[in-house]
Amino acid sequence: MNREERRGFVARNRTAIFGYNRRQDGPAMSVVYYVVDGDDILVSTMAARAKAKAVQRNQKVALCVLDEQWPLTYLQVYCDAKVETDHDANVDLGMRIAGVMAGEPMPEDVRPMVAEGMIRENRVVLRLTPYATFETPPRHVYSADDVNENLTHELGTSLPW
Repeated sequence: MNREERRGFVARNRTAIFGYNRRQDGPAMSVVYYVVDGDDILVSTMAARAKAKAVQRNQKVALCVLDEQWPLTYLQVYCDAKVETDHDANVDLGMRIAGVMAGEPMPEDVRPMVAEGMIRENRVVLRLTPYATFETPPRHVYSADDVNENLTHELGTSLPW
């Protein structure tokens, strides 16, 4: 994928595996919905959740963006992250995420309920600024005919965002 294709892949999908370093043990991963905001990727989470706490300790995170089609194609995105607490930004993101989940934009009449939920759950915005991607060329087997001399696997490569 070239630069525009990688950015397009991230923009047209909606789910990712959010990876971050835990204080102890190995890395942690969590499935998240996300939206794209200019060059940034936004994730909503509760301030008390491990994702937000991890970002406050270490801004380096990764997203494994999934295409939701079987067999899966994915793109790993490395990001610098920060926690944002602005209430209006949280509500705007909540509206957008709900729309992504529903597959259609949310009507304005649900905004007060979304705003109440943001306060009740003490939600924050995780703003992820990508700096690199890692892609693995997909190789899928759809039938026995696909298992032949043309079924090759290559090494992935790290590319700037």
